[in-house]
Amino acid sequence: MVLKLYGMPVSTCTKRVATALKEFNVPYELVVVDLTKGAHKAPSFTEIQPFGQVPYIDDDGFILYESRAICRYIAVKYAAQGPQPPLLPPTTDLAKYAKFEQAVSIEMQNFDPSAAKLVFEKVFKPFFGGTPDDAVAAELLKTLDAKLDAYETILSKQKYLAGDDYTLADLYHLPYGYMLAAAGSDTMSRRPNVGRWWKDITSRPGWLAVQDGA
Repeated sequence: MVLKLYGMPVSTCTKRVATALKEFNVPYELVVVDLTKGAHKAPSFTEIQPFGQVPYIDDDGFILYESRAICRYIAVKYAAQGPQPPLLPPTTDLAKYAKFEQAVSIEMQNFDPSAAKLVFEKVFKPFFGGTPDDAVAAELLKTLDAKLDAYETILSKQKYLAGDDYTLADLYHLPYGYMLAAAGSDTMSRRPNVGRWWKDITSRPGWLAVQDGA
C-alpha cells in the first residue's frame, strides 16, 4: 500500500512532510484536504486529526499527525533509502544526536514562531480574505531578524544547524523560510552565513520537487 499524505499542496506543513518523503525516496499519494472549504474541520477529519490541522499520514493503516513527528518517523523507517549520512543521527552517537535535538529546539522555539506568524499575516491572511496588519508584521520581522543574527553566529562555525551534516532540523525550516519572500522579506539571504546555508538547503532535489506544491 502506498503511503497516503493527507494535506493541501500549498500547505507549509504538508510540504515539510513531502520534502522528507522525497529525501527518503518514499512514494506517496497526496490526498487533498481543501482547507478553503473547511474540509479539515469536518467530523470525519477531526475524528482522525482532533486539532483539525494538516497533514497526517496513513502508512498502511498506521495514522500519524504533526509534521515534525511524521518526518522523524519517515527518517527512522526508511533510513536505508535515504541519504548518507542520515538526516536523523543515530542515538548511539550521543553527542551528534544531542546537537540534533538542540537544533530542532532552535527551529521550533526561535524560528518557527515568528516566521510562521509573519507568513500568516502577510500571505495566508489575505489568501483567506483578511487584511494584513503591517505593524504586527513589522514587529514579527524585527524579532525574526534578531533570531537570525544568532543563526549567523552558529552558521559561521559549522555548515548546518546541527553540525556539518544536513539533518531534519535544517529541513524543518524550508516551508516557512521559503514563504518569507512572498511575505516581502529577504531576511534569509541578507547575512553571509545564513545566506550560504539557505542557498544550500533550498537547492536540494527533495525541496525543489515540492517547493511549489506537495
